[in-house]
Amino acid sequence: MSFDLISLIGVGLLGGALGFAGGLFGIGGGIVAVPVLALLFGMPQPVAQGTALVMMVPNLLIACWRYARRDPIPLWEGLGIAFTATFSTWLSAQVANSIDQELLRAFFAVFLLLVAARMFFQTRSDAQSRAIIDRRFSPLVGIAGGLSMGLLGVGGGLVTAPLFSRLFNLPQRVSQSLGLVVVTPSALIALSAYAGHGNVDWLTGLCLAASGAVTVSSGVTLAHKLPDRQLKLVFSAMMTVTAAWLLVGHLLKA
Repeated sequence: MSFDLISLIGVGLLGGALGFAGGLFGIGGGIVAVPVLALLFGMPQPVAQGTALVMMVPNLLIACWRYARRDPIPLWEGLGIAFTATFSTWLSAQVANSIDQELLRAFFAVFLLLVAARMFFQTRSDAQSRAIIDRRFSPLVGIAGGLSMGLLGVGGGLVTAPLFSRLFNLPQRVSQSLGLVVVTPSALIALSAYAGHGNVDWLTGLCLAASGAVTVSSGVTLAHKLPDRQLKLVFSAMMTVTAAWLLVGHLLKA
């Protein structure tokens, strides 16, 4: 993709916004970047997904490092989550091409709406919750995030953060930190696969990554300044907007 001044400014603003959101919410930003690259920049779907991964990988690495400095994760837990996420990503990616992706995204959007609604009402009620299962089973959540990454190429952090929070009664920031451990190795594997098939626009991806890298740390800083309850409400709102975006896109293509 060749750039004129307008396109360059647009890519820079998009990368900066996604980098900030990635730091704030502990996500890669691909769930927004992919449709924007496909619809506004006219990229084929596989190229849009591969190009978004070029931006996601450095954003995720920076955010993961910043979160880990503030909320350290036990080594055994991090390795366990990374392993289960990586394995389930690889496994589900093998069958991804045989599934109707648009229908899958619609189901995923409905799932996000349900999770967002539960998170919103639970937070608003200020209900005191307890861990449902012991934290030593936290690597199992990596399976859910890996399935999302393998089947959809996006959404691992959106799936895992609420699960970590609800199942283990963890603060939202710790849940987002663990979610980054799920998504980061999966994104690295996915990028290598897309690059191997030539489905990456490196110029656009690197421009997105450069502007995102400038803002991701600011997002992490804000995440650690917000009260946990407020961060959960903002995260819930972001999930609702994302789900609505996916559903509208599905209905327009139907």
